[in-house]
Amino acid sequence: MYQEILKQLQPTHTKLVAVSKTKPLPAIQTLYEQGQRIFGESKAQELSGKFEALPKDIEWHMIGHLQRNKVKYIAPFVALIHSVDSARLLSEINKQGEKANRVIDCLLQFHIAEEASKFGFTAESAQALLSSAGFSDMKHIRIVGVMGMATYTEEHQQIRKEFQCLRSIFEQLKNQFFADAAFFQEISMGMSGDYLLAIEEGATMVRIGSLLFGKREYQSD
Repeated sequence: MYQEILKQLQPTHTKLVAVSKTKPLPAIQTLYEQGQRIFGESKAQELSGKFEALPKDIEWHMIGHLQRNKVKYIAPFVALIHSVDSARLLSEINKQGEKANRVIDCLLQFHIAEEASKFGFTAESAQALLSSAGFSDMKHIRIVGVMGMATYTEEHQQIRKEFQCLRSIFEQLKNQFFADAAFFQEISMGMSGDYLLAIEEGATMVRIGSLLFGKREYQSD
């Protein structure tokens, strides 16, 4: 299945984030040996442990809801944080980036789904953040794009509409705040059930877990 997914992504150069949360080290190592280098985790301490145990050329992405008090565990090495859903979290990432003496790439997460449980900015709250003096003072983060999760539904038109919404927000922010920033280029959307729709709507990276590793093994917090 891994090679089949790569073939689907190849024409658009969409990046594959293999969602390895809750998965054991041997399963990740197996996919690594097939050539996969980008892996996504949803819990900071689990991510930190896997970083220590697995090859150092893996590019680790934080894709789950991130609590401010957990940022310190991943700040020294994380390649990309997808799930920046508040100004307070971004400020903490900047603080920990300064401590680690590095600039941390981040995506702003937007609430595009109908489900109330999803986290994220609105277009208006993101514009307010990016216009603020506080944001301009953050020298240890870099906003490289946007992320969103569609509603969990079989209604493809609704999913497509939500992906189109995220793409529109990306273009709006690009024009307003990042017109001269080549690094602002990522649209992270699409998972195992809807990644083909996401690719059609302009995703630059998709987050796929169950198609690669099998069904999730749920763990309590």
